[in-house]
Amino acid sequence: MKTKTIFVCQNCGAQSPRWVGKCQSCDSWNSYVEEASVVYPESEKLRTQIISQANHVPVLLKEVQIHQEKRFFTGIGEFDRVIGGGLVPASVTLIGGDPGIGKSTIVLQAGCALSRAGLRVLYVSGEESIKQAKMRADRVAQSANENFFIVNDIDVQLIINHISELKPQVVIIDSIQVVFLSEITSAPGSVSQVRESAAVLTQLSKQRGFVLLMVGHVTKEGMIAGPRVLEHMVDTVLYFEGERYSSYRVLRANKNRFGSTNEIGVFEMATNGLQEVLNPSQIFLSERGQETSGSVVVPILEGTRPFLVEIQSLVARSAFGMVRQKAEGFDQNRLALLAAVLEKRLGLNLADKDIFLNVVGGVKIIDPAADLAVALAVASALLDKPVPADTVILGEVGLGAEVRSVAQLASRINEAEKLGFSRCLLPRNNMKNKMEKPKQIHLVAVSSIREALDKLQTLEVV
Repeated sequence: MKTKTIFVCQNCGAQSPRWVGKCQSCDSWNSYVEEASVVYPESEKLRTQIISQANHVPVLLKEVQIHQEKRFFTGIGEFDRVIGGGLVPASVTLIGGDPGIGKSTIVLQAGCALSRAGLRVLYVSGEESIKQAKMRADRVAQSANENFFIVNDIDVQLIINHISELKPQVVIIDSIQVVFLSEITSAPGSVSQVRESAAVLTQLSKQRGFVLLMVGHVTKEGMIAGPRVLEHMVDTVLYFEGERYSSYRVLRANKNRFGSTNEIGVFEMATNGLQEVLNPSQIFLSERGQETSGSVVVPILEGTRPFLVEIQSLVARSAFGMVRQKAEGFDQNRLALLAAVLEKRLGLNLADKDIFLNVVGGVKIIDPAADLAVALAVASALLDKPVPADTVILGEVGLGAEVRSVAQLASRINEAEKLGFSRCLLPRNNMKNKMEKPKQIHLVAVSSIREALDKLQTLEVV
């Protein structure tokens, strides 16, 4: 049979009848690859067979009985909290991250833990041989039992056969970019292969009720490689973040149908695998200098978990015609906005200065409560006046240099109090709310950035 071909963008999945250099949808260059424009009857038959076996019939919504959902706990507290308190049966989770960040390690540790809990686990290793996977399991000190099965296959049809024979409760695919459907002519990792393979495995998971964990590669922009529809069809999307030369990793949920997307888990990559960091505040502040200008500590909130991070700023005269504003772990546009507020409202001369901002530990801050800490860190670096080391600062900043209230203040202050801080600069409006006053930390209320600077000058540097 004569097969027509089309060109598909490997970045966004856009289609074109002929090759073009630049994609009109995502503006990427040289991303179009020739692929078959038809789906072979065998592939269509496979998907139809899986869907028909589910035997779905319409029901009245009011007659649906709701029961407490059963979850499978991996025993890795940081992982279980991020996914909402455990893995839900028939759920599909996609884990992405940079190469070497620890994606395969975390799913291997989770699989071994689930097998020790009595669940039957099938680990499909598409990138490593069985012996290589065993060597990695021994290296990270993971012991499996008779419930943990591993196979080296990348053909989806063979994977389905293994699932039918073993009837596992948890299936791990490492990774979705290497598996393929033999009926599709494009190479593994292409948009068509990733989309169709993920769709078949996802439908099989929903039909048979097993948990599906899929590891995904990321592009240079940090997004999951393949079509964006891949993130839409799964239940949970997790991203591993961290600096290449840092041992700390942050697991963040970008999408979660069974829990919050604001939770994060902190891990440390050690010789025996990923270890949970139960007190990240203490680690992030362990090497902080005592009398350094531009250094400020802020209690941020990620989901229900408060922890303290150090923000460092450096302000120097620009040696070029155009000033630079660089930020690591903080939104660069937000930094430019705060710098404009400092210059316009407080009269600080930043027009000819380079501003550099860094969040220690590789953490990425999205909490607006860090605005005041960033603004005071820049001001401290410009004036070369250290902020007292026993002081934490929090508050959202408006365009008029006013300091606005923040949420869940009590949990933030309790975290600072546990680590021995004695003062806290906070928004004045937060003091109007009824809150039990802490015993060991002094609260200093401010209503503007100027008032905060004035209060800091009256405090002694420890």
